[in-house]
Amino acid sequence: MTTRLPARAAIASVTDTGSFVELPAPHRDSPPDGPLGWAGYDESRARAARRTGEEESVVTGTARVGGREAVLISFEFGFLGGSLGERTGDRLEAAYAHARAHRLPLVSLIATGGSRMQEGMLALTQLQRVARQSVLTRAAGLPQIAVLRDPTTGGGWATLGAGADVVLALPGAQVGFAGSRVRPADADPAAYTAEGQYAAGHVDAVVEAAEFPEVLADWLRLLAGPRAEGPAEPPAALGPVRDGRAPETGWEAVSQARHPDRPRAEAYLDAYFDLRRPLSGDRAGGTDPGMLCGFGLREGRAIAYAAQCGTATRPAGYRTAARVIRLADRLGIPVLTLVDTPGAANDAAAEHAGAGAAIADTFAAVAAAGVPVTTLLIGEGGSGGALALAAPGNTWVTPDSYFSVIAPELAAAILKRPPSDAPATADQLRIRPQDLVALGVARGVVAPHRPGPAR
Repeated sequence: MTTRLPARAAIASVTDTGSFVELPAPHRDSPPDGPLGWAGYDESRARAARRTGEEESVVTGTARVGGREAVLISFEFGFLGGSLGERTGDRLEAAYAHARAHRLPLVSLIATGGSRMQEGMLALTQLQRVARQSVLTRAAGLPQIAVLRDPTTGGGWATLGAGADVVLALPGAQVGFAGSRVRPADADPAAYTAEGQYAAGHVDAVVEAAEFPEVLADWLRLLAGPRAEGPAEPPAALGPVRDGRAPETGWEAVSQARHPDRPRAEAYLDAYFDLRRPLSGDRAGGTDPGMLCGFGLREGRAIAYAAQCGTATRPAGYRTAARVIRLADRLGIPVLTLVDTPGAANDAAAEHAGAGAAIADTFAAVAAAGVPVTTLLIGEGGSGGALALAAPGNTWVTPDSYFSVIAPELAAAILKRPPSDAPATADQLRIRPQDLVALGVARGVVAPHRPGPAR
């Protein structure tokens, strides 16, 4: 799929051969030259139809992607710039309704310049219709995936695109609420690209055209596959435990958790999942490379994950984690969180970005989840910035980890003790893995991973 493929070619590029079945187009009587009587509008539509072979700016239907059935919406940019009018809204509404009636995921292949000028405010109000259909589909527990082609601007971006659960984009696609003709003259052009939107946390991945069939098929397996009951099992511990014993002191636990060679989140995720796809960004202008989020398959079962990478977690990281947890909850998919942070970022930039509110939102997402949440502490558990991701009553710990109300050095400073008292303070805080189990903070210490025999 390239960014400027016609609508049907875009569908064919990502679906199983011969599987597309077009949905019937709803009928609407329209006065000459449309609802506003815009002179020449009928002829413009007729020319667009002759040029593209389509009767409207969207083509809708069902098809299989990697063997899984989905509803497809594909925009025809050659038809009046892929703009939205009343008839477009009719087709979009019917596609969403079909998805709900048949319990199918919905995939939008977007290429639009926005609302249709020749229909004025009646064209703009189609965005309300689309938003309503998206909300109903979300409430029905069905996933929505958007593919951003070139261009994806105006209301198409602000509804079908940015409102989807997973937002994927083609490289170099123009993506932004403001189209190229209405932007400020001095605007940074990079901000209106797929890559710019990805960097700002509004797009989950920029995917090469040749990879789209596989990526879409994976996402449908992850979000629309059969659901399994019960919580995710905690991962096994990775890496050798020193002398095969638990740490004798609190400071030894801290030292083990801070060891530079200790396994990190990515190693745990790679060992745990057979397949995983990442989600990126908080949808509010930020990303945090220290928080890995997404969905994976383990033994054919979909599990969402949010994993700290050992760095101070930034507000964008918490917001991304909360977004993924809520999406998993809506789709009935269990969640795995991996805790590993010295604490939440506490610099001025983090405060300006709403650190407190972001942490509170993560606490709320975990607390409100109706699906099981399983947590494994894999390293440092620093204060509320770590606890925000921890599942009450279902948190496990590795032998090389610790959890503390605050880092021992900072606890000593708060208590007006000299820095040399940090090790003794660590003992008083009872932060070793076995202490956490004894206190009821953790359910247990997970056993180390034992590789099976070579096949």
